[in-house]
Amino acid sequence: MAMSAANIGMMDGAYFVGRNEILSWINATLQLSLSRVEEAASGAVQCQMMDMVHPGVVPMHKVNFDAKSEYDMIQNYKLLQEVFNKLKIEKHIDVNKLVKGRPLDNLEFLQWLKRYCDSVNGGITNENYNPVERRTKGGKERSLRGSHKSFKSLQANNLPNRGTIDGHKQGKASDSFYAEQSAYQIQELSEKIADLKLSVDNMEKERDFYFTKLRDIEILCQRPELEHLPMTNAIRKILYAADARESALTEAEELISSSTVDDGEAEAEETQ
Repeated sequence: MAMSAANIGMMDGAYFVGRNEILSWINATLQLSLSRVEEAASGAVQCQMMDMVHPGVVPMHKVNFDAKSEYDMIQNYKLLQEVFNKLKIEKHIDVNKLVKGRPLDNLEFLQWLKRYCDSVNGGITNENYNPVERRTKGGKERSLRGSHKSFKSLQANNLPNRGTIDGHKQGKASDSFYAEQSAYQIQELSEKIADLKLSVDNMEKERDFYFTKLRDIEILCQRPELEHLPMTNAIRKILYAADARESALTEAEELISSSTVDDGEAEAEETQ
């Protein structure tokens, strides 16, 4: 039985799976060739993943693999939400963010989806599942990359006619070459920026997570019945250590040890 979606927290290891691993998983499982997580923003990939792990639950003939507009994408997510409801999966789908194609939002949702799919039947995939066949309900292969215009197609449409003079051809070819190089560099830099943003966002989440934990410990140490205990003083010694280069653990342990010795001597005196 699949694990409860509600049990997959934001600090779960699922949300530390990298973009490349997610893309490799999608491409290998569904026989696709996606290069960016935002190419799955239409919701079609998510629908087919659920179709793979829960055969017969997803009405694949209604899934629009050529969805380009937000309206068409939203229809896919409505289907996905209906599937979640049938399976009693308590997972909120933030459709408004996903259809915008933002890398982080789509990556997080795909990370959750991978964890969920891995939890079904121990992650063992159905060997008889044919992803290409499941996408060909209309009699032809539908592309998930239709919403991303190919630079090569644009270049081909812009080529001059055969009757154009050689000089004009050379000028157009040169412009097209430099335009292609520029487009490639822009795409490469954009992907690097997206990766850096994902790294920063993940680090900020981790920072906030541990800061909240430390703050909870600090509040607990301030309780009147605990604040004078040796263990509390030792914890404070670590929390408020100013020198980041040296650990305060040794001093904290000494506080506990000395307190233990004092308690032992006091008990001995009372016995006498």
